[in-house]
Amino acid sequence: MTLSAQAKRTVSTLESEGDSRTQRLLDQYRDTRRFTEQLSAPLEIEDYVIQSMPDVSPTKWHLGHTSWFFETNILVPNSPEYRPFNPQYPYLFNSYYVSLGPQYARLDRGLLSRPTVKQVYDYRLHMDEHIEELFENLSGDRLEELLTILEIGIHHERQHQELMLTDIKHVFSVNPLNPVYNMDRATGHKDASIPELRWISYPEGVYQIGHDGKGFAYDNELERHRVFLNSFQLASRLVTNREFLEFIADGGYEKPLLWLSDGWNTVQSQRWNAPLYWEKRDRQWWIMTLSGLKELDELEPVCHVSYYEADAFSRWRGDRLATESEWEVAARDLPIDGNFVESGNLHPVILENARLDELPSQMFGDVWEWTQSHYSPYPGFRPLSGALGEYNGKFMANQFVLRGGSCATSQTHIRPTYRNFFQADARWQFSGIRLARDKEE
Repeated sequence: MTLSAQAKRTVSTLESEGDSRTQRLLDQYRDTRRFTEQLSAPLEIEDYVIQSMPDVSPTKWHLGHTSWFFETNILVPNSPEYRPFNPQYPYLFNSYYVSLGPQYARLDRGLLSRPTVKQVYDYRLHMDEHIEELFENLSGDRLEELLTILEIGIHHERQHQELMLTDIKHVFSVNPLNPVYNMDRATGHKDASIPELRWISYPEGVYQIGHDGKGFAYDNELERHRVFLNSFQLASRLVTNREFLEFIADGGYEKPLLWLSDGWNTVQSQRWNAPLYWEKRDRQWWIMTLSGLKELDELEPVCHVSYYEADAFSRWRGDRLATESEWEVAARDLPIDGNFVESGNLHPVILENARLDELPSQMFGDVWEWTQSHYSPYPGFRPLSGALGEYNGKFMANQFVLRGGSCATSQTHIRPTYRNFFQADARWQFSGIRLARDKEE
């Protein structure tokens, strides 16, 4: 074979790989956009516009914001013929990207009756048509650059799918009619049982932490680096409602010595006496779910607890929360299976099939697991260039890391290296507890 023929074959291979990546990402884009609208389909028009607290955004806003992301980061700077659907939408649907212009106040998103829900869906359709048209006519380096942004946008929308569900749940929870979003929730069995909590040991040593660069990752998962860990133990399963009820019965919310100072102040000022969405009626605990108000199932993983509550519970038990590095070491070789949004449960489920080997169960899905690690940059961290550099890096203060995904997370969106993060008092996310301890020698 001549050198010229080899070169032609190399070019042909690269073009084929480029076409394959384009098709794969466009398929993911279409699937993601459809699934977002599938998640909003059970809502009535009135449900789309409610904002029940500052951390919650109306569903209508999520639908518009995820379209704004593609319009602003792909179409406007790269398609000279493109005209924005509405020149005022960037102001309404920009979240926190200061470098991209001013934003409508987050606290006031629920005040916007216009644009209408129909207009926002029209905006989404408009976006989809122009994205398809743009990528049909791209090639070379410009194509690769925009495919990278497209992939970020796909994962960004998957994040907002989860936020839509957590926000809808909070919106429904403040309604005394206890609306039902989803009737397909799995229910526990009266004769169900779960395995006793076991302790799984991990030896001290130097471990590699962070994403290896193969496949998609956010910038906050990089750079891969070494950490030294002392020997530790991790609980074989998540903490259950029954175990958390024991904490409540023992006066856990009334003992200041169990709590961090700011956590105790929060308990007092917010009058916490149980996880979010729990309420007691005639000596029976009930919980608000996306399937309406249900009797609390004691065998399900405890959910909707803050970092402060997770930390206080672990201290009450004489244990602690894992560091994010310990969690990643324990999870890195496990299959990514579990109770994710695709199951349709939209609620943590009872552990019925525990692992029989010396590996932990429920590491992925069900609930995000609080770690004791502050959200901070890895060694060598570099945010993305341009406006996308605001995606993660600027939040690296006053937040704690959660790992593993939840019942509202897409299985296509989670990795052992994925770093979620929230403030210590956040409870409206599907967040729970896994215990850890130093290994007894």
